[in-house]
Amino acid sequence: QMQLVESGGGLVQPGGSLRLSCAASGSTVDYYAVGWFRQAPGKEREGVSCIGNSNTSTFYEEPVKGRFTISRDNAKNTVYLHMNSLKPEDTAVYYCAAIMLESVLTYCAGYTKNQYDVWGQGTQVTVSS
Repeated sequence: QMQLVESGGGLVQPGGSLRLSCAASGSTVDYYAVGWFRQAPGKEREGVSCIGNSNTSTFYEEPVKGRFTISRDNAKNTVYLHMNSLKPEDTAVYYCAAIMLESVLTYCAGYTKNQYDVWGQGTQVTVSS
């Protein structure tokens, strides 16, 4: 049974950067799509980005496009979210989640939030001066 653990959150000033990590255990992450989601206080959990079988198969929601980069290191069984030019509205608990790919060519953006069946516990990101 796969387990996911996020790390790397913290307090950062506007314009700053953070790198979140999503470390998988119990199963190899090679054949899973991994998504990053976030939930701000009083708001629903929303998608941020996802990655398919390779680092060329990625998707970003509009609010983070051009600022965030998702990548995977299968040798370390870890997926990363590099966040640059952070804004106060990026403040949220960030979660990673995984779903087994139907095939290595499946585009991760085709999966909805409710289809992801393995979730981490979340890591807090606070952007404030």
